[in-house]
Amino acid sequence: MGQAPHGLPRPRRGCEVSLTAASAPRTLLDKIWRPHVVVDRGDGHHLLYIDRHLLHDGSSTGFAMLRARGLPLRRPDLALATPDHFNASSARTLEAITEPRHRQLVDSMRDNTRQAGIRLFFLDDVRQGIAHVVGPEQGFSLPGSTLVCGDSHTATHGAMGALAFGIGSSEVALVMATQCLWQRQPKALRITVNGQLGPGVYAKDLILAVIARIGAAGGVGHVIEYAGPAVRALSIEGRLTLCNMSIEAGARAGMVAPDDTTFAHLAGRPLAPTGALWDQALAAWRQLPSDAGAVFDTEVTLNASQITPMVTWGTSPQDALPVSASVPDPDAAADPARRAAMRQALAYMGL
Repeated sequence: MGQAPHGLPRPRRGCEVSLTAASAPRTLLDKIWRPHVVVDRGDGHHLLYIDRHLLHDGSSTGFAMLRARGLPLRRPDLALATPDHFNASSARTLEAITEPRHRQLVDSMRDNTRQAGIRLFFLDDVRQGIAHVVGPEQGFSLPGSTLVCGDSHTATHGAMGALAFGIGSSEVALVMATQCLWQRQPKALRITVNGQLGPGVYAKDLILAVIARIGAAGGVGHVIEYAGPAVRALSIEGRLTLCNMSIEAGARAGMVAPDDTTFAHLAGRPLAPTGALWDQALAAWRQLPSDAGAVFDTEVTLNASQITPMVTWGTSPQDALPVSASVPDPDAAADPARRAAMRQALAYMGL
């Protein structure tokens, strides 16, 4: 099998992925989504090809569902597994896992991946770690790719310019069996952060300021693209933090367009393209950022110089304030539901 322009193995049976240019200005989301559509049902639902599948020790249900139906894993070469939910933090051994059920889940992961031919970074492997760190660290998460995992914070990989989102157990099994998923295309929300963050202000403060601005449901039905000078100035680690908490804003995913920071991070990573494939991939990745004039469903703009170190006072990420501010008075909230939620949060926090 050959390689697609973005450095990923070419999909089989007509699921061809191409990152070719189009005349109308397009968003980063559209540039990734449209080439991955295998079937357009005409009602907003698309059969989407999945380039990358991350598995963890809670993915055993997917393997069981495939066995129950006698189905093979379609593309084991596009999957990567590592235990990160139930393994012990005290030692990198099965024996250190004190809960029997958790130990069994981790142990079965080794058997399941071996039988399926999936690459596994197990407990005794120095590459083992949190899946959403392992992907970017190893060069498994690539710009322009679609990536899924049975975990809500899969959006973290959007920092690499990928469209990454969490899926449920039945969807894990579907990707294993077909390498595709039925999805409704989300709306596009661009959050532009102008200026530069001040001293002592970091990506976590930025995303808390974003959520305080748009609310914990502000991103529902959307994929957020983070843009602007303050975002481009972030390190890969900062971008990972930003995209990770897109879920706390209610979004399906979060992304940062790939740039030289992304490419420098990926160069030489174990699972990243090399040689001529790297050159082809790099040329394709440089075409991914949203075009000038691309239309977003929603636009939000923040001034980085106005963002200070943030702290949450309640039980939701939207309950965030600058550390210099005061805990708000629920009686000042106009919305009765919000007022009640604030009172409940303050009571829980003992404030």
